[in-house]
Amino acid sequence: MRKIPLALAVLCSITLSAQNDIRLLIRADDIGSFRSANLACVDSYTKGIVRSTEVMVCCPWFPEAARMLNENPGLDAGVHLMITSEWVGCKWAPLTKAPSIADENGYFYPFIWPVQGKPGIAIREHDWKLEEIEAEFRAQIELAKKHIPHVSHLSAHMGCTNWDPKVKAMAKRLAKEYGLPLEVPEYVKPFPKFGEKGMSNEQLIDAFAKTIETLEPGTYRYVEHPSYNTPEMKGVSLNYPENGKVAGERQLVTDMLTSGKVKKAVEKNKVKLIDHKDLQ
Repeated sequence: MRKIPLALAVLCSITLSAQNDIRLLIRADDIGSFRSANLACVDSYTKGIVRSTEVMVCCPWFPEAARMLNENPGLDAGVHLMITSEWVGCKWAPLTKAPSIADENGYFYPFIWPVQGKPGIAIREHDWKLEEIEAEFRAQIELAKKHIPHVSHLSAHMGCTNWDPKVKAMAKRLAKEYGLPLEVPEYVKPFPKFGEKGMSNEQLIDAFAKTIETLEPGTYRYVEHPSYNTPEMKGVSLNYPENGKVAGERQLVTDMLTSGKVKKAVEKNKVKLIDHKDLQ
């Protein structure tokens, strides 16, 4: 009888297990962007169900985020590549000299795609240079790797790696070069939609928990942006005047990801919480 090689047997065992298990990747985006986001992303890991977070290197709170991630090495971290600065009250700038993707003040443009009624605020409206975007991506990856040795993957803020075929090909090349996967495997399913318009925060948390309880075998991914409803976040908006909407919405995300009801739903349905390394 022919023996199956050990490596192949292990791979088959892992594959069958993955098919029969319910696996859930909860990704917390934008650590480094604000201090409120730093605290909430880490709390959503230590007190909740988050297992991966995406760090924004060009933002003012990156040094603290790096320290917190090194203090919590079990929290998987990805480099959240960025070339936009969308908030009106807080601006981010490139690490490199990149005039083709920066405005007259030296900040990233707010958006990649043009916005109706607001000419000139999108990268695609300007003579952007691929080599400048590549140099900027490299600088962000290398600074992240320098300060957070356990970064495991790349991701894109505001879709910054797939808006043009040349940019997409370059990002894939960098992912391979640095050994940091960018794309999520095709077998990963988006988390089912839950909740309805007009629901209270408590009702939305209940709906999230119930959806987790009804997940069937497979691998799912849920991406959100935890933060706290603080004076800092109340100043975050896409338009003036700020109204605190972003702060309230992101506080709800933190409440969901740390909810006792949600953690019980994970336990009840025997959901395995995974990170990006598990997808590799």
